[in-house]
Amino acid sequence: MKKIICILSFIFFIFHFSCSQKINSIPKNMKLIEEVKADPNNLLILPYKKYVLDNGLTVIIHEDHSDPVVYVDVTYHVGSSREMVGRSGFAHFFEHMMFQGSKNVADEQHIKTISEAGGSMNGTTNNDRTNYFEVVPNNQIEKVLWLEADRMGFLLDSVTQKKFEIQRATVKNERGQRMDNQPYGLIPEKIGQALYPFGHPYSWHTIGYIEDLNAATLDDLKRFFLRWYGPNNALLTIAGDVDIEKTLSMISKYFGSIKRGPEVKNQEKQVPKLDTDRYISYEDKIQFPALMLTYPTVPIGHPDEPALDALAEVLGKPKTSLLYKNFVNTQKAIQAYASHECSELAGQFNLLIIAYQGNTLADIEKRLYATLEEFQKTGVNDDDLIQFKAGFESNLINSMSSVSSKGKGIAYGQTFFNKPNYSAEELEKYKNIKKEDVIKAYNKYIKGKPTVHLSVYPVGQASIVAKKDNFTPKIKDPNYTPDLSEYKSLAYQEPKDNFDRSIQPPAGDNPKLKLPELKFGNMKNNIRYAYTKWNETPTVDISIYVSLARRNESPENAGITNLMTSMMKEGTKNYSTEEMDIALSKLGSIISIRSGNEEMRIYVSSLKKNIKETLTLLEETLFLPAFQEKDFTKVKTQHIGLIQHHQKQPGNIAADAYQSVLYKGDDIMTVSSLGSEQSVSKITLEQVKKYYETYFSLAGARVAIVSNIEEKEIIPLLSFLETTTTGKLPAPPRQVKPQYPKKTTIYFVDKPGAPQSEIRIGFLGMKFDALGDYYKCSLMNFPLGGSFNSRINLNLREEKGYTYGAFTYFSGSRYIGPFTARAAVKANVTKESIEEFLKEIQGYVAQGITDEELSFMKSRIGQSKALEYEAPNQKSELMNTILKYNLKLDYLNKQDAIVKSIDKKTINKLAKKYLDINKMAIIVVGDKAKYFEAVASLGYETIELKRGQDGVFK
Repeated sequence: MKKIICILSFIFFIFHFSCSQKINSIPKNMKLIEEVKADPNNLLILPYKKYVLDNGLTVIIHEDHSDPVVYVDVTYHVGSSREMVGRSGFAHFFEHMMFQGSKNVADEQHIKTISEAGGSMNGTTNNDRTNYFEVVPNNQIEKVLWLEADRMGFLLDSVTQKKFEIQRATVKNERGQRMDNQPYGLIPEKIGQALYPFGHPYSWHTIGYIEDLNAATLDDLKRFFLRWYGPNNALLTIAGDVDIEKTLSMISKYFGSIKRGPEVKNQEKQVPKLDTDRYISYEDKIQFPALMLTYPTVPIGHPDEPALDALAEVLGKPKTSLLYKNFVNTQKAIQAYASHECSELAGQFNLLIIAYQGNTLADIEKRLYATLEEFQKTGVNDDDLIQFKAGFESNLINSMSSVSSKGKGIAYGQTFFNKPNYSAEELEKYKNIKKEDVIKAYNKYIKGKPTVHLSVYPVGQASIVAKKDNFTPKIKDPNYTPDLSEYKSLAYQEPKDNFDRSIQPPAGDNPKLKLPELKFGNMKNNIRYAYTKWNETPTVDISIYVSLARRNESPENAGITNLMTSMMKEGTKNYSTEEMDIALSKLGSIISIRSGNEEMRIYVSSLKKNIKETLTLLEETLFLPAFQEKDFTKVKTQHIGLIQHHQKQPGNIAADAYQSVLYKGDDIMTVSSLGSEQSVSKITLEQVKKYYETYFSLAGARVAIVSNIEEKEIIPLLSFLETTTTGKLPAPPRQVKPQYPKKTTIYFVDKPGAPQSEIRIGFLGMKFDALGDYYKCSLMNFPLGGSFNSRINLNLREEKGYTYGAFTYFSGSRYIGPFTARAAVKANVTKESIEEFLKEIQGYVAQGITDEELSFMKSRIGQSKALEYEAPNQKSELMNTILKYNLKLDYLNKQDAIVKSIDKKTINKLAKKYLDINKMAIIVVGDKAKYFEAVASLGYETIELKRGQDGVFK
């Protein structure tokens, strides 16, 4: 008996000791509150450990050692919904301010530090949360945690009036670029104003109103930060190749002393109610009028959310929905779709029709209501739900393909549901939707319910609105005074530490570059393939590259390749367009065909279990297209509409004008990649069929395969690719010899009233070369305009506030491509922006690269390799590059050797050789009446360009 007791005592001691050791490995200022193990039967159940610090910071760590990569995410549960009337845009403003340095991180150093570490980063703001995230090599995690903790606990030490003013200007530029200067860019803001009552936190756009930003003070912003950005209102998510014990120690060290912020309570749901239909409208510089109906619905997580999502797809899914049938197929609209958007406090169901000219929005509205009545009769069928559920499952599984997507999913589930693995639970909810659930949701939220009717009409066409405005949103109230009582007593308390935070932690040992194991092979008809095994998700991704594209066209038939690829997706001899879409949707698979400048990409994405059926549909799509006249009429009308829409967007206008100037003459590159309205309107179905029959061939194609299926099993499934019997390819495109403009010339394209000017500066440069001057010039360009911390971006964005972003880059392929400097700038500094671009380029050539810039570039380029081959699409791009340019995998090692060995002399020689500011084309798209003379005063020949009927600027 004593022996048994002794044995039990020994076992208890061992068990107790091991538990004690495990408990002691957790720092004293945090505790483990939840641990979830992986479920081999459910890919969506991610293993993780959840901790909470004494100051309220929640920490979730998901280990994934498949690649030497770590994702770090800090999500603050604050978005525009925590703002007040008159103080909009604060949360988004802090998205910018949080990258501007903190007490122990110098100005511009946060982004530079991550970039130098070989990582990437960003921040996003929506109605309900703001997140900041980094993806870095695994040896850089301590540095990231130091940075994130410093801006959480020590940001206000460095917030100055100067920084405040610069970022205010940057936010204004962002609004101009994304909303005010974009066709239909104001739709979300207008809908929010009309759908939600005065003071509702969703009644203003996340980016805020300019007048609110102008009225904000530095003290206002600081108090907003103190109220909402404490650790107890934050979640730190880490996913990837980490050692949990070491990581917890780092978290404790850097975050543990940060003071807890004011308590944050969840907001009450605030679903708006409409008593009657609200009609609003606005004028926009658009080609096609738009009508949007928006119904109030439910917040995220509501039991009716899945059914409403399904309803949106049934009503608005391309190719098979009632909206598509009644608007796109009948050529009443270029686009027609439905969407359901859920946020934390409320949701909205949208029906959007972008109509062709010649239709009044009143007629469009009648047809829309008739479509809803038709739905009441036809209802939902079994196929509708099978397609929706298969697509939902496929999307969730594909979202598990990288540590960043896994980390984002964990952060979303924890922030809004306190369930890091919410996606697994969500899938079950969506799998259980029944037809009657969808009908019930329609009757409850849509049928006969009041809605917001927004008409967006082209300039001077107010008569085409759906109905005269009967509602004026209340945006401001002179008698309204925000309740600021909870902000007045807030005061900054600096954390106290027993270490020196000003010392940036060193990086760990460099990770060993983990390149994918690639296999190469040949098929008949000179088809070459590259294969890599993918074990992380049960999926197969296949990309097929065919040498038939824009460069094979002539100006007379410009756009014919795009028409051909569109027709290949419009049904086959055995499947109608709708039947093919249904078949793919039931499998949760994707087949897409896109034409580029020099090749066509055929892309297939499928779950492993459905790959055979998917490839059968691919074979049908490639070799048995129907080419029916009714489909061609629709496709051609759509294509012309896309060209017309394309020509209204400032960035596209600048790109087209730039190409026209650089390539000149009868080169196909002078015409938009879509073709011209003139050329497309003349192309017939017979010409498209002949083009396909004569030139479409898989002979010589390249195939990149990322597969959960073994090579010996997947290659036989692709044998049908070898059976192509079509004819020869067109003659190789005419090669354009690189030549600088004889002298720098400015070309001005008038866009009356434009709040921003688009600028392009450059010349035709080089072809792609993985190891020669082309690659070396990408290194040379990096300090000039190739990163956020480049000379040009820091000047135009961070110092002067002229733009949301300014960059330079070399583009190249098998054919010559341009060097380009570009930005969208505030209209009133168009001239000054051009001056700064040229000054920076000239200064770089004259002064050369600095030692610091050279070191920064080498560190950034060298360490970033760890991030470049993780996800399936990254592996596919690597394989295509190797096949396309006949490279060996060791070219990456050779590039690495170039990065390590390149010196200042070589960089400076390249800059002098290729960057001559006296021989560049400068394109400006802006308001001629206001800024042409100012631009002309720069002293260069200044010529106005206008687009011709052939689409070329002359």
